Amino acid sequence: MNLTFFKYQGTGNDFVMIDNRTKTFPKQNTDIISHLCNRNFGIGADGVILIEEDENSDFRMIYYNADGSETFCGNGGRCAVAFAKQLHIIDNKTNFVAVDGPHFAEIKNDIISIKMIDVDTIEVKKDSVFTYTGTQHHVELVDSLDNYPVFENGKKIRYSYNDPGSNVNFAEMIDDATFRVRTYEKGVENETLACGTGVTAVAISMHKIKKTNKTQINLPVEGGNLKVSFKENNGVYTDVYLKGPATFVFKGEIEV
Repeated sequence: MNLTFFKYQGTGNDFVMIDNRTKTFPKQNTDIISHLCNRNFGIGADGVILIEEDENSDFRMIYYNADGSETFCGNGGRCAVAFAKQLHIIDNKTNFVAVDGPHFAEIKNDIISIKMIDVDTIEVKKDSVFTYTGTQHHVELVDSLDNYPVFENGKKIRYSYNDPGSNVNFAEMIDDATFRVRTYEKGVENETLACGTGVTAVAISMHKIKKTNKTQINLPVEGGNLKVSFKENNGVYTDVYLKGPATFVFKGEIEV
């Protein structure tokens, strides 16, 4: 079977995008998903995103990690919006649905803003914070992020959580409105250049533990810069937006 695909990236978080409105992609075959994501023998990506029709919204986004596990991805969501525009499904505003529920998104001056889920459960621990921003996230403040063993410590922490585990974000405070972030992602089982749900978790966590009182946070990642804004009332975070670029890389065909 010849598969037409599109490659997108959002601050270095890269995805194989597939127009699956014909429902022909073999979604249950995790080996195919892993093969597509393989950087030596496939296309190479952090995950695979399918765009499908949905009765109640503009489209449905289905996201698979490189190991075939299904979850939500913030940067993937932004890339899905850019892809939907390329397919002429949407213009510059959209309501779409993903595994964690409905999302609104807007494209303005090549920046895509996606509304994330509300966050009302934040577990503050002695040296870390755990929260859910569409998927599970451990957040930890560290010094000297350039030299920090993200892969080694991230892998250890990721498996310390019960199934399905947790993404692990290490953050360094630059100023009260800027936190640099590096992330070990479950499902990819490696550090990625960016993680949208991860920087969202960092922004909310830093506000929760009073490292900042800002509600608009700058989050430099290895692949560029992301921004998160939100409102907070009695510990509940609403109107959470993840903002950043999403870029078309190339289109191709692969036999699977």
